[in-house]
Amino acid sequence: MKRAFIMVLDSFGIGATEDADRFGDVGSDTMGHIAEACAKGEADNGRKGPLNLPNLTRLGLVKAHEGSTGKIAAGMDGNAEVIGAYAWAHELSSGKDTPSGHWEIAGVPVLFDWGYFSDHENSFPQELLDKLVKTCQPAGLPRQLPLFRYRDPGSTG
Repeated sequence: MKRAFIMVLDSFGIGATEDADRFGDVGSDTMGHIAEACAKGEADNGRKGPLNLPNLTRLGLVKAHEGSTGKIAAGMDGNAEVIGAYAWAHELSSGKDTPSGHWEIAGVPVLFDWGYFSDHENSFPQELLDKLVKTCQPAGLPRQLPLFRYRDPGSTG
């Protein structure tokens, strides 16, 4: 049986979607913007020069970006040999949330708006977070996480 590997570089977009204006994402192109900053020398912090992703380039990332945006990302090798299959797609799913995107990549587009957290800072009840932390006992859990806040009952901060 043949296998397929789906690699997701979450939030590493290769161009804006047709409905980008609905989400305030007009001009989105994370890869293109990173490559442009590298090519301009604006990312020379522990590294130097153009963005260099040799393995992902050989797997087709630069070609997929070119297909999506119509241009080769600044400083990238658009003529590199590609050893993998690559693609870019136009979304079908209603939302732009991570789970919808991952489901769609796997062949199950989410064609309806499902529930979203309206409060991005306090999405989970403190009681649930306390129970989760007590049960899992994670070491070094930050007191403030991006999607929810956790305050250690034993802390003063």
